[in-house]
Amino acid sequence: MNEVKQLRSNVAAIGLGSMGYGIASSVLRDNHLVWGADINPDQVARFREEGGQPEELSDVAGDLDVVIVAVLNAAQTETVLFGTEGIVKSLKPGAVVLACATVPPVFAKDMAARCALTGVLYLDAPISGGSIKAANGQLSIMASGTPEAFTSARTVLDSIAETVFELGDEAGAGSAMKSVNQLLAGVHIAAMAEALTFGMTQGVAPEKFVEVISKCAGTSWMLENRAPHIVAGDYTPRSSVNIWPKDLGIVLDVAKSAQFSAPITAAALQQFVAAAGMGHGREDDAAVAKVYARIAGLTLPGEAI
Repeated sequence: MNEVKQLRSNVAAIGLGSMGYGIASSVLRDNHLVWGADINPDQVARFREEGGQPEELSDVAGDLDVVIVAVLNAAQTETVLFGTEGIVKSLKPGAVVLACATVPPVFAKDMAARCALTGVLYLDAPISGGSIKAANGQLSIMASGTPEAFTSARTVLDSIAETVFELGDEAGAGSAMKSVNQLLAGVHIAAMAEALTFGMTQGVAPEKFVEVISKCAGTSWMLENRAPHIVAGDYTPRSSVNIWPKDLGIVLDVAKSAQFSAPITAAALQQFVAAAGMGHGREDDAAVAKVYARIAGLTLPGEAI
């Protein structure tokens, strides 16, 4: 996040979940005027108490410069933008939509085209980094869109991102790169869970697994970030199991359209589907380890013996 404060913008932050709240807070911290919106009124009230603007979005939409959409998926993104109460129709020409959800590239292209019909700019800007980096303004953003969209969103991008990868002047390229990232991230979480529980069958304690493997060639960012959740027996959702059937499903849909075989992705997807089916969908995605543990008859840290 830049040390020097930039020009103040009028910003809507739609979606105040674990990532969206941190994003909104980072923009607010950089002295922009921010209106928060979420289906959970408690989140909106909390954000207003911390400095968010008090008006409803419908009352100020025509004055907004940037609209950050940090919701779960493509369907929610489309509803926010073009649903019955969609915001795009109320935005001024030149306002920019910063779309952060993981969506198929073809969907991002469609949203950009529909926004352009009313002169609204669209930046295909999926995010990576987790809730802590979101709250600290240190996300990585894989972005694509017109030069005008980048220019209009620049001060807000500076507030929320440590790194902005500019991947082209058309929407879709950002989402394509995000699908590559999610392939690896989802596979790495599942592989971590498999390796940790495999180690347990050989007498390797989970805490020793983290101590040793995090310093060896077999490590990954996801291993170092998620395996400690298993060691602590803490499945408070930083990123939930339910995210992965969606995101890896997108990867496989894109792969299918490209006639590309992605068998490792498909195997990882099935483990997250199994975890959700076992009732762990709203737990931290490290809970995929519970699938392996149940099959092997293992007791994970924090579980009753």
